Amino acid sequence: MDLFTRSWAALRAAVDDLSDEDFGRPSGCSGWLVRDLVCHLIVDAQDVLITLATPSDREPTRDALTYWDVSRTPPTGDDPLDALTVRLAAAYEDPHLLTFHLDDVGSAAGRAALLADPAGRVGTRDEVLTVGDFLAAYVMEWTLHHLDLIAHLPGAEQPPVEGLARSREMLEGIAGSPFPTSWHDVDALLVGTGRRAPTEAEQAELGNAASRVPLYLG
Repeated sequence: MDLFTRSWAALRAAVDDLSDEDFGRPSGCSGWLVRDLVCHLIVDAQDVLITLATPSDREPTRDALTYWDVSRTPPTGDDPLDALTVRLAAAYEDPHLLTFHLDDVGSAAGRAALLADPAGRVGTRDEVLTVGDFLAAYVMEWTLHHLDLIAHLPGAEQPPVEGLARSREMLEGIAGSPFPTSWHDVDALLVGTGRRAPTEAEQAELGNAASRVPLYLG
């Protein structure tokens, strides 16, 4: 729960630090500008609020790792929700409206997470998870999108080191094998999720594990 709060607070702080010009820069999400990503974060915050307000008495069907739908092919940008996000972001026009909406909904999502019982069960996407597992999955969501946000912003604050480490641990669990110990957590996450291609040296270090990455999480 604490790691969710720290990761989310750090990501929102990074958005607050953006200049108006930054919203028009590319993000680490292929085909999305920074403004599109910030709009997506608003949708994410809404998802947290909706899910935490959707209790379930069923047994969990997924956990923090199996929460993700994993593909070996990169997104094409043709997904209707992705296209809607771009249109919504453009409709805001003024970047300050985006940041205001994110602060409003994001603060509420953060408070709801603090009040939730980690052992409780919630429903989302026709699946059931414990609150703890749902929020743990979102630690990786916040961490990866923090990296996406600052992908073309040199000198910007990195995600919390604890969030990077935990996200790497979860991604390795999903991949079924660890990444080379010589890799920084940021590199493991970027290469492991296909956000950048491995260098020749990194490809060699991966060895047999190279066949398991990248993993595209949805």
